[in-house]
Amino acid sequence: MPNILAIETSSELASCALLAGDAMHVRASSGVRTHSQAVLPMVQELLAEAGLQLAQVDALAFGAGPGSFTGVRTACGVAQGLAYGLGLPVLPLVTLEAMAEACRARTGATEVLAVLDARMGEVYWAQYRHEGGAWRELAAPCLSAPGAVAPLDAPGLQACGNGFSAYPEAFAGQPFAAGALADIVPHAQELACLGVAALANGQGVPAAQAQPIYLRNKVAYTSAERQAINAAKADA
Repeated sequence: MPNILAIETSSELASCALLAGDAMHVRASSGVRTHSQAVLPMVQELLAEAGLQLAQVDALAFGAGPGSFTGVRTACGVAQGLAYGLGLPVLPLVTLEAMAEACRARTGATEVLAVLDARMGEVYWAQYRHEGGAWRELAAPCLSAPGAVAPLDAPGLQACGNGFSAYPEAFAGQPFAAGALADIVPHAQELACLGVAALANGQGVPAAQAQPIYLRNKVAYTSAERQAINAAKADA
């Protein structure tokens, strides 16, 4: 079993995890404004707890997105910085797949809809099926209004993600939203688990080539643009 260090800062929760052999070491810190200050101390604590040096890590995984623009850049930058000097491979992993893995770990579900709050009245979402020991995309990650989330029919579909708690009115009455696990957000623990297969499948890239996943081309709007957007949504 490889040693995988994972970093996740795409939502309100910053987390780091170190899979060292069969042992999982985890740290988390809430408060998006402190993510950049929290990550490195958590990494140092994890390495000390596991009795490892950074050079003994086989790969650095990070939540590449979708998620907070600043958050995914933070995770990418830290992973690149830690990996670069030692020539370690970096694993950019999809945050929504990590949510699906957390949902499966909790419920055993193999059909999962992951919905993450994207702010600005939108959500990131994707649909996954777990088969053959891995996740397969049924609906690729995308950005949409909450009311536009349209998963494919799948027996036993389990929904998860803070998008359901952020926009409860939009999902009210939707069959797929019944029993949604709204407390699930991307976490480094699941990234570390997914990183094992990703590394074995050759998904590691040199530090300089690691990139976040952005689904929103524009991350900031002027006051006038924001008013126009809100007016359009109200008319709809």
